[in-house]
Amino acid sequence: MKIKKAVFPVAGFGTRFLPATKSTPKEMLPVVDKPLIQYAVEEASKIGVEEFIFITHHAKGSIDKHFQDNEDLFNMLVEQGKDDLANSIKDIGGSNAKYISVDQGEPKGLGHAIGCAENYIEENEFFVVLLADDLIYTKERNVLEQMKEQAEKYGKQVLALEQIPEEDISKFGVVDPKSSEGSISHLKGIVEKPAAHDAPSNLAVVGRYLFNKSIFSHIDKDNAGKNGEIQITDAILSNIDDFIGYEFEGDRFDCGSKFGYLKANIALGLANDELSVRLKKYIEEIKDL
Repeated sequence: MKIKKAVFPVAGFGTRFLPATKSTPKEMLPVVDKPLIQYAVEEASKIGVEEFIFITHHAKGSIDKHFQDNEDLFNMLVEQGKDDLANSIKDIGGSNAKYISVDQGEPKGLGHAIGCAENYIEENEFFVVLLADDLIYTKERNVLEQMKEQAEKYGKQVLALEQIPEEDISKFGVVDPKSSEGSISHLKGIVEKPAAHDAPSNLAVVGRYLFNKSIFSHIDKDNAGKNGEIQITDAILSNIDDFIGYEFEGDRFDCGSKFGYLKANIALGLANDELSVRLKKYIEEIKDL
């Protein structure tokens, strides 16, 4: 299975991070030394993605600019002997990477955002969707590599699943499994943001989707779903037999929340060879504050 295209819905305004996101998209907030969106792009590039499609807003041009080559900065770093830094800003996403921006216009929900990419996906083509503010850290194969393996095994579209505490389940799309085998759930339904007592399981869809172009024929752009938005869960439900859910290996950080964002910086800081020793020492020093 070849997957050459990835879609990134990035049109939201990140109001939970105001005033920091007044002029800076939340996807450009740094975790240690890279913006959130770059982690997602690099994750997609690991499965062979070369075309990165940003569903965006006209006021968020800094995302486009980040992925453009900056030859002046690159040459300056090389001249200063800072080859590692120079290489870190060159060919982000790979030497064949192509970046496309699509203005969503009025944000009408995740289903609407994904639908904006329809003209860029070929018939019967598989593609992935990444929500950049769900940063998922893995030590070995990343989440998309794991999902691609399951798609090849089962011949179906794949939803990334995570077990969610009861108090938070109403924030997610929640699957209704008809059977399970290990980390795989065979599905009979999915519900958007159910109340805890109505949730069919504790398994929620989080931040990663592996779709076939057929998903677009199930997105109803004319009839909004829950909360007056065009929900991707409605499209998935209408074709649920073609989906499996997969509980991935890795740690997800909800960087759309302040606490999740802080946790991500700590976790990835501890995983950074340059920072880990000093950061561990600092945490030990302040643990009783």
